[in-house]
Amino acid sequence: MSLLYTLLIILGAVIVFSLYNYFQQKKILKTLNQDDFRAGYRKAQLIDVREQKEYEGGHILGARNIPMSQLKMRMKEIRKDKPVYLYCQSGLRSGRAAQQLYRKGYRQLYHLQGGFKQWTGKIKSK
Repeated sequence: MSLLYTLLIILGAVIVFSLYNYFQQKKILKTLNQDDFRAGYRKAQLIDVREQKEYEGGHILGARNIPMSQLKMRMKEIRKDKPVYLYCQSGLRSGRAAQQLYRKGYRQLYHLQGGFKQWTGKIKSK
């Protein structure tokens, strides 16, 4: 019986943590559909947070690749005074990247709804 209670407590903690992250991202990050994303990213810093091999397989034209695994080390490459448009494959990593950036003082944070897999605009691949 104590094993069941332990599992329920762990499950409850995971749910609370997930809900906290969800609402935190909603507060700090604006999710844009393709049209709004396309309209604004040329005046902003467009960052692809996927890993390099994913980026080389195809990316939005004009995007810089700063993988999530390197974000802490390369954060100085991103200006705080300009909007930051983020995207990844599905939208999860860009949300986590936005949380890291927000903690370091970035405030104009946007990401692509559905991520790169939903993108229908121009792409470049190596």
